[in-house]
Amino acid sequence: MAKGRAKDAPKKKAGKKRGFGGKLFRFIGFVILIGFVLSILTTVAYKWINPPITPLMVIRKVQLGAPIEHEWCDLEDISPYMVQCAIASEDNNFLGHKGFDWGAIDRAIEERESGRRKRGASTISQQTAKNVFLWPKSSWVRKGFEVYYTFLIENIWGKERIMEVYLNEIEMGEGIYGAQAAAQHYFNKDAKNLTRREAALITACYPQPLKKSPVHPSKRVQKRANQLVKWSAMIGRVRFDKETIQKAQKRYEKKEAKRKAKKK
Repeated sequence: MAKGRAKDAPKKKAGKKRGFGGKLFRFIGFVILIGFVLSILTTVAYKWINPPITPLMVIRKVQLGAPIEHEWCDLEDISPYMVQCAIASEDNNFLGHKGFDWGAIDRAIEERESGRRKRGASTISQQTAKNVFLWPKSSWVRKGFEVYYTFLIENIWGKERIMEVYLNEIEMGEGIYGAQAAAQHYFNKDAKNLTRREAALITACYPQPLKKSPVHPSKRVQKRANQLVKWSAMIGRVRFDKETIQKAQKRYEKKEAKRKAKKK
């Protein structure tokens, strides 16, 4: 009998190990499910509720200790020049793509492989997803979440809301977030009253707003601002109605088809 019990003992231990492993996997699965549900609910809520604070604001507050200057401003109360300059500088195909500009990504990869200067390929949608939901330090994990949240906001928010959130949450200086705070801090006026030149100077400081200044611009910032003044004028007023977006999407699809045909 004693021998029989001794033989049974290892089986009980193995059963306990399997039981613990099963519980652990169930717990991990539960956490992932909760995170998935919360991410969707938060994204849906932010379609109508303006994000009060972002992870980047908290991180910068801890790092720099600077006060957070941030005042929400509806898109209709932001100078149209800020919209034009954002598209001219960051994402020419903003209205046409569905979150990712594959042509820009292709060019960035080619430049990296050839050892030339690295080109940024993040769209305004990707930057908005990062600014609102994620942390600034780049990694494959963050990139994965960025893709996920970009997909969500493109399908839940739409282009106009993405642009509105982008111009309200983007970092525009030390402790300064959004067009309204930037307009008041740098030019002592509301965002809706920014001139084309002022909008270009603010935008020219991306993606290093902690190192560059719109009111004390370096030669490089001035040169970039001059380009943005010219390019934004060519873009003209940006509209977000259904017809305009559909036309932009068709143009982008044609451009992508040509690019893919060239690669073959």
